[in-house]
Amino acid sequence: MALLASASAVPCALVALTVFRVPAWACLLCFTSYNERLRVCQTFAGLEGPELQKCEEAFSAAFKGLLDTEINYDERSHLHDAFTQMTHSLQELATAQGSFEVAFPDAAEKMRNVIIQLKEVKACIPPCVQDLTVTRGDQAMFSCTVNFQLPQEEITYSWKFAGGGLRTQDLSYFREMPRAHGYLARIRPVQPAHGGTFSCVITHDQRPLARLYFFLNVTGPPPRGETELQISFREVLRWAPREAEMIEPWRPSLGELLARPEALTPSNQCLLAAIAALASASVTLLAWMFFRWYYSGN
Repeated sequence: MALLASASAVPCALVALTVFRVPAWACLLCFTSYNERLRVCQTFAGLEGPELQKCEEAFSAAFKGLLDTEINYDERSHLHDAFTQMTHSLQELATAQGSFEVAFPDAAEKMRNVIIQLKEVKACIPPCVQDLTVTRGDQAMFSCTVNFQLPQEEITYSWKFAGGGLRTQDLSYFREMPRAHGYLARIRPVQPAHGGTFSCVITHDQRPLARLYFFLNVTGPPPRGETELQISFREVLRWAPREAEMIEPWRPSLGELLARPEALTPSNQCLLAAIAALASASVTLLAWMFFRWYYSGN
């Protein structure tokens, strides 16, 4: 029952991992329950007897080499799935009358290979922060690429930004950029407000693979003829509510009205015809009055 006694300390350790976000251990006790391990040994050696205790000891000894192996905390769910699959494979092998003395070391070696493949996410890809200097009004482009092979499918890119000219890798300062999705991010025209640190995260199947940082330094004076008062006024307009941009009413011309699809309805056509007829009669009447006045004077 040594396994059961050791397993009682596992929930406390997992709670500490959850709270402090420290690296997790790839141990057998951390990812399997005592009942699961006992069920495997009972299938191999029977419900009771010395052979059962021997199986339990062999189970623990085979995975002893993984006790000090640390993994990234975010990989714990994937490793838990791997241990669950391993437990089911051992039960199938025990049902087929296999030997636990051979099965346990093989299973431990397979789990070691799985752990090796769970690469810890790097804080950044050196150089940790890539500097980019762009003149105001020009274009800035960031390329989220790495020097190692990425999986062919289910690769996603997410971008974040820490403004105010801040150069940092502290994720608490970053905010999401929902409009940026691909491996390329472009800003044009670049303005002083764009100065700061941009972060790109590459994920595969919701697992982060790499994180890159770009620091954008915006240089160059304001446009020619732009006074300090004009700069302040433009900043005020930029932060004004969007409704303020539509305060001026729309006063369309007759041509703009006629160009609208809903303008030439049958009733509007009759109205235009009446107006044209009235205008023609008015011009004819004015011309007749002018000529009468002119000839009466002679």
